[in-house]
Amino acid sequence: MLHSQLVIFKVVAETKNISTAAKRLHMSQPAISLQIQALENEVGVKLFERSNKGVRLTEAGQVFYQKVQDIIDRIHEAYELARDAGGEKKGKLYIGATLTIGEYVLPKLLAYFYKLYPEIEMRVKIANTDTIYHDLVEKNIDIGLIEGPIDDEELKVEKFWEDELVVVVPYHHLWGSKERLPVAELIKERLILREEGSGTRKVLEMALKELGLDINDLNVTMEFSSTQAIKEVVAAGLGVTIVSELTVRRDCDLKMFKKLSLLEAPIRRNLSFVLTKSSAHEKQKQLFINLLRNNELVAKLISQDPCDYVHPV
Repeated sequence: MLHSQLVIFKVVAETKNISTAAKRLHMSQPAISLQIQALENEVGVKLFERSNKGVRLTEAGQVFYQKVQDIIDRIHEAYELARDAGGEKKGKLYIGATLTIGEYVLPKLLAYFYKLYPEIEMRVKIANTDTIYHDLVEKNIDIGLIEGPIDDEELKVEKFWEDELVVVVPYHHLWGSKERLPVAELIKERLILREEGSGTRKVLEMALKELGLDINDLNVTMEFSSTQAIKEVVAAGLGVTIVSELTVRRDCDLKMFKKLSLLEAPIRRNLSFVLTKSSAHEKQKQLFINLLRNNELVAKLISQDPCDYVHPV
């Protein structure tokens, strides 16, 4: 219980807002407030000053915050030492990935990594960006692979690949002869999009904002948490979508879909890995990071046909 309260305290201190912290931690605002109150009762002093604008650390809270991160890291280090002492000698690596990366990029990276280091046990969780962020904060995973932006100074974010969001239509759609599409035409068509909280959705919303538009300006008729489900609906002729080029590359080669860039400005985004300052699984984590930083190899792995395999050298 205390560990959870410390994690909640840390997120509230960094966001300075109960509502924002609740969204990041996937908890209700009353639950966040109760946990903070319980922690303050345990410590014996007020840790936050409340106001209509949010919350801020008291002087005692600032002193407490300086030690909390180290406490969280030491708790997880203790978990690892206990597991090792209990006989779990194999190396472990916990990876969280957003849906596009988890379905279209990570399997190729894992296959290559496993051939190099078969003794490392890998566990993977696939979820949207908000969930992966939450798991990083809670130290449930060692590395997060994300598509959307994360604003947290306590996390290290590093790009390992660049992706493009493209307009996708059935191959024989009336836009099928085009390579680029004006956003004015896109507004008129029925759109099927990823759900709120996904990296794809966040990047699209940011791109629209730069064009002076809002997501509500589009004719969004359906939302899904699965890219595959979106592709099935588009293939059925129920609308068009905007998704990662990685997710439709093979479908376009098979002439199932046609992909188009936005005429005004292609929507490009970084695929990144995200780390905490935890030392848990440090050796295994560094080996996987070395793979992600090998740009030439990553490009080769991502572009390979599913039937092919790049062998380690």
